[in-house]
Amino acid sequence: AAGVIQSPRHLVKEKRETATLKCYPIPGHDTVYWYQQGPGQGPQFLISFYEKMQNDKGSIPDRFSAQQFSDYHSELNMSSLELGDSALYLCASSLGTALENYWLSVPKPSYLSW
Repeated sequence: AAGVIQSPRHLVKEKRETATLKCYPIPGHDTVYWYQQGPGQGPQFLISFYEKMQNDKGSIPDRFSAQQFSDYHSELNMSSLELGDSALYLCASSLGTALENYWLSVPKPSYLSW
């Protein structure tokens, strides 16, 4: 079965640069969730989208923005990068929203390093 696909797998940036991460959900899934996992920490929820609209928002910095497109893939845009942004960025997808108790699929992550 196809899983969630993230690109790029690895990304190295300088401070103050911008970065874009892409997430392609499991075919048929309409909800996408973004998480950030810093070194030695658990995943922190950033933002989710359902049917191309923002569904929920967590601890996402103002420098970050995200959107979901008509094919349900999502992009996380990060600007004015800081050292603290170095982390694993995880994306998961589901059919419907988390409130409907669907299991999430956790894929291979993207890693942003300096």
